[in-house]
Amino acid sequence: MIRCNDIHKSYGAVEVLRGIDLTVSRGEIVTIVGPSGAGKTTLLQILGTLSDADRGTVEIDGVRTADLGARELAQLRNTKIGFVFQFHHLLPEFSAFENVCIPGLIGRRDRREVEKSAKELLDLLDVSHRAEHKPAELSGGEQQRVAVARALINNPAVVFADEPSGNLDSHNRDELHSLFFKLRETLGQTFVIVTHDKDLAGMSDRQIVMRDGLIAV
Repeated sequence: MIRCNDIHKSYGAVEVLRGIDLTVSRGEIVTIVGPSGAGKTTLLQILGTLSDADRGTVEIDGVRTADLGARELAQLRNTKIGFVFQFHHLLPEFSAFENVCIPGLIGRRDRREVEKSAKELLDLLDVSHRAEHKPAELSGGEQQRVAVARALINNPAVVFADEPSGNLDSHNRDELHSLFFKLRETLGQTFVIVTHDKDLAGMSDRQIVMRDGLIAV
């Protein structure tokens, strides 16, 4: 599903990643853990094609990202990858339902198909009753569930999540963690999650521990 080899990344004189090799299987839930500054988010951004490595290769669902032009890379990002961030990044002027639909419409899918999928996902994630509410009218946990639905709307090969529960209270955090495993069971979804949450890391299929730009375990 995901394979990266010898990933290096520097910002000026600071070498953030110093040769990362990593493979993630389809349907696996992998957490990336380690102290702040270890390079976790930088690695996630490179795997998710949001940033380029200085050296090394990334392959997602059989496609080498370095072989793609800008338009092809954007299409890969839209169709193969979902993103969930700590602060949701929902568009405030749109309803929850509209926020979920947007990636599908950007991908030029049939509107009726996108809207049907959005309704099904909101129902699966137990926020269908909030579909017409705007983000400011939703709780933090509801916003994050909507963000997860948006990440799933194009049936991505993998969802990358960066501290997805870092802005939630303990109740909503636990519900979100359980949701990831429900989605794996229901949809066969693959997740790669950067987290400081020990409970989530302990629940995952595999923990990748990073220190000083390298995988320690």
